[in-house]
Amino acid sequence: QEIHTGRATILATVGGSDTQEYAVEIVRLYGGDQPTRNLLLRVTDERLLGTTGGIVQGMSGSPIIQNGKLVGAVTHVLVNQPDTGYGILIENMLDAAG
Repeated sequence: QEIHTGRATILATVGGSDTQEYAVEIVRLYGGDQPTRNLLLRVTDERLLGTTGGIVQGMSGSPIIQNGKLVGAVTHVLVNQPDTGYGILIENMLDAAG
């Protein structure tokens, strides 16, 4: 309930073995009826855009952080728009883990 549209970050390992924090924006929040599409995010970090063009295969599961809290994870990218993708909310992940 504290999650809102606006600035956030994702944690990802793009090259080598170091995990980096990259800037994203949560563009839209969806209802809980979509199991893996609870939020729409757009990559705004120039480093990540320059290296990968956005969200790429293997980034699924990357944590999404907002206001210092884990709010979810990246699930998948829009095929024709690699700077934009979907995420699942942490509460839905916890519910699924049962």
